[in-house]
Amino acid sequence: MREGCTLFMRRLFEWIPGTLSWGTLIALFVFSWSLPAATAIFIILFDIYWLLKTVYFSLHLRVSFRKMRENMKIDWLARVCALPAEEKKEGNVRWDDVCHLIILPMYRESYEVVHESIASLAVAHYPQEKMLVVLATEAAAPEGQDIADRIRHEFEGMFGAFLVTVHPAGIASEIPGKGSNEAWAGREAQRVLIDGMRIPYERVLVSVFDADTQVLPEYFGILTYQFLTVENPQRTSYQPIPLFTNNIFTAPLLARVIAFSSSFWHMIQQSRPERLTTFSSHAMPFKALTEVGFWNRAIVSEDSQIFWQCYLHYGGDWRVVPILYPVSMDANVAPKFWTTMKNLYKQQRRWAWGCENIPYFLCGFMRNKKISLRKKFYWSFHIIEGFHSWATNAVMIFLLGWLPVALGGSTFQSSVLSYNLPRITRIITSLAILGITSSAILSILLLPPKPVWFRRRHYVLYFVQWLMLPVTLIIFGAIPALEAQTRLLIGGCARLGFWVTPKFRKKESV
Repeated sequence: MREGCTLFMRRLFEWIPGTLSWGTLIALFVFSWSLPAATAIFIILFDIYWLLKTVYFSLHLRVSFRKMRENMKIDWLARVCALPAEEKKEGNVRWDDVCHLIILPMYRESYEVVHESIASLAVAHYPQEKMLVVLATEAAAPEGQDIADRIRHEFEGMFGAFLVTVHPAGIASEIPGKGSNEAWAGREAQRVLIDGMRIPYERVLVSVFDADTQVLPEYFGILTYQFLTVENPQRTSYQPIPLFTNNIFTAPLLARVIAFSSSFWHMIQQSRPERLTTFSSHAMPFKALTEVGFWNRAIVSEDSQIFWQCYLHYGGDWRVVPILYPVSMDANVAPKFWTTMKNLYKQQRRWAWGCENIPYFLCGFMRNKKISLRKKFYWSFHIIEGFHSWATNAVMIFLLGWLPVALGGSTFQSSVLSYNLPRITRIITSLAILGITSSAILSILLLPPKPVWFRRRHYVLYFVQWLMLPVTLIIFGAIPALEAQTRLLIGGCARLGFWVTPKFRKKESV
């Protein structure tokens, strides 16, 4: 979409998230010094707003959690088989006409990580002959090709097809990463599998997974059910809930809090489908994927940008349907504690680099006249506001709430408002933190089967760990988001390349 606006306009759009975030924080310092009373009132009102927003999010979280648990108990394959013909929206396609193309890009993940992901496909409650599995390896990591070949030999014959692709290194106009690997694998699957087997594109659903993604038994059943029953299924992406729990018992305390927090955020988003975009592991129709030219090969956040590619290509006629069913992924764990902390920061910064989508869709909006101004404004506001909140809210709430008292001068410091500001903000913040209790309870309910060493006392630790949430929101939330937006603002060599999150499994211990 670069042709949608000039280079200057694109750079101007790249400045938006960083300028807004830094402008907000700097303004808080300036006005705490020059207008302390007005700033104190603003801080109190903002804290109240944040309290109400926390309650709002908690309600959405509980709704999604309850619906997810209900969906996990349903035999979705039986429901698909029982669908009356008149309820099937996609040209009366039978459920057994639908093929699932499953692409797992891998780099240097261990045999154990990838094997467990493929094994979860082999035991899924769905006909495996309807699954076309693609392990997408990189030429730059020959050890990954050896692992992929080993796994193919183990599982060959269990699926409708099993293909290993090798993405060449050094292709011009690409950056090494998941997007370029996926695009290569998708085209190879199109040539070798879909066209080779003469499968109509309209009958193929693509699930693109991270190498550590393990499907739960009814994933393909509920995905097929949604595909056959939603309106306009060929203009729809399908988003499961990522649960970062594969190795949760071996994750350090901070890593556990971040893993559950990320899962909870995606649950909240599932209850607000009007704002939902694709993230990480998701599914979409193969026909649409070919029509938009597969995933962008020159960006980091291809998993979210594929939504904008489709949205712009089809003139706003694209949406994401939440399937309110989970897939299981790894929490960020490394062999050593400080390496885990470093990797957590890099992972959060990479996710925050999704702000690169802002100039992409704004340029697309300028070019595309089919999308209404209302839709353009709606998406622009909510996406930009979301990244702004990510980078600023935790800092404003937990670190900068007392700035007027510190910088407001002797006149303000002797006022009643100065005396009450810390007390009011403390009360409001404490009330909001009480909402963390519900997150703590839900996190315990989400724990996978317990290892043999897990005792009742560990429940207490897994509950009180949520007291670290303010720390994680700042160090592993706001700061990496600010860095990502600042890099986008600076541009050039400051831009982020793709960073592969290392997948590490260790023996479970206390």
